[in-house]
Amino acid sequence: MRRTKLSALARSITLFASVAAPCLAQAADLLPPLPPEPLPPPVEIGGGWYLRGDVGVGAASVGAISTTVLKGSLPDGYRYDQKAIESQFFAGGGVGYQFGAYFHGDITAEYRGGGKLTFQDSYGADCRSDGCRGVNAYQANLASVVVMANGYIDLGTWYGVTPFVGGGVGTAFHDFSGFNDRGFGNATGGYGFAKDKHSNTLAWAAMAGLAYSVTPNLKLELGYRYLNLGDVRSGVVNCINQDCGGAVYKVKEVTSHDVRIGMRWLLGGIVAPAVAEYQPEPAPLVRKY
Repeated sequence: MRRTKLSALARSITLFASVAAPCLAQAADLLPPLPPEPLPPPVEIGGGWYLRGDVGVGAASVGAISTTVLKGSLPDGYRYDQKAIESQFFAGGGVGYQFGAYFHGDITAEYRGGGKLTFQDSYGADCRSDGCRGVNAYQANLASVVVMANGYIDLGTWYGVTPFVGGGVGTAFHDFSGFNDRGFGNATGGYGFAKDKHSNTLAWAAMAGLAYSVTPNLKLELGYRYLNLGDVRSGVVNCINQDCGGAVYKVKEVTSHDVRIGMRWLLGGIVAPAVAEYQPEPAPLVRKY
């Protein structure tokens, strides 16, 4: 009787194992796949470097004008009667770096032209009749190349618009050309000219404006700048038909109120890593019995 019970138990275990084994094998085949490997972090290309370009126009002005006579002295009653300088146009470019969200700086170079300077002096006794005073009318052309290091504080961004303020300092390389002097009144017939004069002076600027983000890598700017170009001097004036003794003219404080339109193109940016090509999961194994 005992042998019969053991035989029945063995047959039951064998039957259970034969039925459960395929189910266990299939369950093993249906285990979830391993999670994919994490992607590498995005790579920043170029950092915060950017290129910039600007064009604009400036309302120029000049300060006092002084005369140094090399031989002799200024005539009695000598004075300056008027002075003016035409507006200048300019164009330039540069390279800079964005230091975080609130500061950027750049080094720029620009050419400024169109600054025709005119002024007039007179001398002699004051009188009502024409021609009793000697009058000299001067004109010259001023062109400059300005190289500056600039820094800007970004004040925050709203709807893609970033207001900023800044300043800069550098050097202005001047070309003071075409200087001539024509006499009128009591100085009629007098004419003088000076050779072109090249000089360089300290230049500095203060600026403010708005930058608009067209794309993450492109910003357009509209700004105002006060630019001080320092003093310029003429060459020695050589006179024709009259003995003027030679003179040098100094124009002090050449300044300009500029309106600029520019763009900044950010060379850097976040580049996402390459995504591996999709591979379909293998089909589950199926045991055949």
